[in-house]
Amino acid sequence: MNRATPNKFKAVASFAVVSMCVACTSFTDLGSTMSLAPKVILIIGDGMDDQQITIGRNYLVGHNGRLIVDDLPYRGSIQVQTLAEDDPSVPVYVGDSASGATAIATGVATSEGRIGTTANSDLDVANLMELADAAGFGTGIVTTSSVTDASPASFMAHIEYRYCDTPDAMERENTRMPQDSTSCGQDRVANGGLGSVVEQVATSKMDIVLGGGSDKFTVTVDGEPGTTVLEQAKSNGYTVIQHLADLDRLPAENRVLGLFSPGHLPVRSRGVNGAKAEYIDRVGDKVVWPEPFACEANPEFIGMPTLAAMTKAAIGRLNSDAGFMLMVEAASIDKEAHYWRPCGSIGEMEQLNEAVQVALDYAKSHPETLIIVTSDHGQSAHIIPEVSNLALQEFASRGRFARLLTPEGGIMGINYATNDSPLWEDHSGVQVPLYASGPGVEDLPRFLKQSDIFHIAATHLGLGVGQQHSDSRK
Repeated sequence: MNRATPNKFKAVASFAVVSMCVACTSFTDLGSTMSLAPKVILIIGDGMDDQQITIGRNYLVGHNGRLIVDDLPYRGSIQVQTLAEDDPSVPVYVGDSASGATAIATGVATSEGRIGTTANSDLDVANLMELADAAGFGTGIVTTSSVTDASPASFMAHIEYRYCDTPDAMERENTRMPQDSTSCGQDRVANGGLGSVVEQVATSKMDIVLGGGSDKFTVTVDGEPGTTVLEQAKSNGYTVIQHLADLDRLPAENRVLGLFSPGHLPVRSRGVNGAKAEYIDRVGDKVVWPEPFACEANPEFIGMPTLAAMTKAAIGRLNSDAGFMLMVEAASIDKEAHYWRPCGSIGEMEQLNEAVQVALDYAKSHPETLIIVTSDHGQSAHIIPEVSNLALQEFASRGRFARLLTPEGGIMGINYATNDSPLWEDHSGVQVPLYASGPGVEDLPRFLKQSDIFHIAATHLGLGVGQQHSDSRK
């Protein structure tokens, strides 16, 4: 396989469930920058398609309500792009977070599981963060997942497979899901590669990275048994923070690495007493529908920073005359849908909505800010009748089903039926939304490809468009 070193890239030339303090510094205090250096705030709802948005809207603001994203001046649709690994000329119609985020981050479509690398040929592809940093812009990542997860990793790393996230995971057999077995030996530092995802995060040039995943940083660096990846990050100039209060006192100069949870951040909401979608029972010839349930605050979320708080802190840290590129991810819309938990997805949609408001508040005094809101792929949850007319004929969905009690007194039927696996639901191949606000959005087409988001952001930052993959060979 071909693997580039970091300096070998060809740069492109061209429910208020839990109340948390959102702001560390108000945007009125930041003021308007003297320079109109461009800024991009890219917000990704992982697994957020129109169904997930509608579910969130119905529960959070009601059937006649509006989310913040509903009032952004631009609304379009995005074709998700994924390629076959064995033959990249053939499309694959359902992607994952790695292929989706890589297309967004690099402008290059790839195969499932790949992080910042091309399908089959395994070339490293320069991403928006690397190009922005090379051009003098500030760079930041905010996520509710582990910072090593596929979406944030696609903006910071280059590796053959997303689950090669720590040195000891570079060679791993997964007996439950063989396709998730890993073999990234050529990417090991000892073999001349860039290392595991967590090592690449630790050695990155990012100005600020906020999310979860502290457990990933406790492992030792490949070939350096006396050094943990966390120590490696500190040696690279990162100030490490791990508590909500730390967002109020970010260092002015050092890079910032915020790790607020051992793994993914806990979600904000859950079904009452942990309720989730279940299979529909049958007694004789009769359908027995699941009992309706509502959402409640997740006690595990107490003490966690909200996505809005992290977004505001990152913007405050990056705000300068230089401009910046910031990616913000609401990761658990997808993760909770995988496990049939509609309330978790709804709470994450609320977090995304709040982060969009933070971005809009900043853009009021910084009109040079382009805000982009989109998704990496679709998910499985669909709204269907909470009691189907077909039940009169003893028919009902064979998938898991939730009857969700909404605050406005209705019952929303949410169905998960992509497979009959006890593990999780599959993604869907639906187109995903694109919302935008800021300079030039009125001229955007209403239908684009996922890789076009890269070019929109790169153009706004003045990075140009050109060949991005490395031609270096091992």
